[in-house]
Amino acid sequence: MKSHPEDSDSFRKLGGIIPGTPGTHAWSLSGPKPSAIPVLIAVPHAGRAYPGPLLKALRDPKAASLRLEDRLADSIGGAVARETGAMLLVANAPRAMIDLNRAPDDVDWDMFGTGDRPAAGKTEPSRRARSGLGLIPRRVPGTGELWTRQHKNAELSSRIAGVHVPYHDALAGVLADLRARWGVAVLLDLHSMPPIPQRGTSLTAKFVIGDCFGASCHADLASAMTSFLTDNDCECAYNRPYAGGYTLERHGNPARSMHAVQLEIDRSVYLDAGLSRLGDGYPRLVRMLCGMVRAMAAEAMTLGASGDSAH
Repeated sequence: MKSHPEDSDSFRKLGGIIPGTPGTHAWSLSGPKPSAIPVLIAVPHAGRAYPGPLLKALRDPKAASLRLEDRLADSIGGAVARETGAMLLVANAPRAMIDLNRAPDDVDWDMFGTGDRPAAGKTEPSRRARSGLGLIPRRVPGTGELWTRQHKNAELSSRIAGVHVPYHDALAGVLADLRARWGVAVLLDLHSMPPIPQRGTSLTAKFVIGDCFGASCHADLASAMTSFLTDNDCECAYNRPYAGGYTLERHGNPARSMHAVQLEIDRSVYLDAGLSRLGDGYPRLVRMLCGMVRAMAAEAMTLGASGDSAH
């Protein structure tokens, strides 16, 4: 399937506000108008708009950014969206400030002062939050504790109101518009991951497809992605070690023709040896993902035309 985004007018919309940076929006939405294909590419973890107070509170800002960010995944998403005509939603707020792939109540309250914590027993953090990767990350493997001080409830509330709520409202709105136009909508939640350690002689996955173990998208869509990657000699895994998080759980609803799938990409595939800048593999990755998104769009429209939305 070949889309022609140049045949449509393009638009760009900004929304949300990053606390501590007046005038800096939390996200940007762009794409052709009307939409060219029923696909939205979302990039929630590549934001690099760090407010000064946030940087001061981090023990090691450089290490935190390198390990927490989906480094330059917004460059990948932007290039693929421009070529395929997919919609593009990019978070500008950094993951260190708030993780958009976590529920608003997925908080490690041990990060907060006594007066800013809820009543004992009122809320229990999830396994992710207890491991240090909750709504506000606490620690990162290889880096240790992120913060030099405790947080305040007012900070959390402003981040949820200024970043988390507007981002997910925008995401839901785009998916609803795509479904209204095409009869089906697909979210590709784009992430990057550190290289998976090799075990034995088997090849390690460079790509991981997650669909909450089949709950967030039709099996044929996940199969189309897997087949495309395999046919392009890309080692891929399915739901392990990453099956998807809050975004897929909230927005994926195959029974209502809303399909959400997460793609994790090994950073060594497209970054340099230091995993900080775009490397030689970036152009090939973009070309390959363009083909994958077109395959996803074609499969989605087949599902929409047949009315086969569920598994």
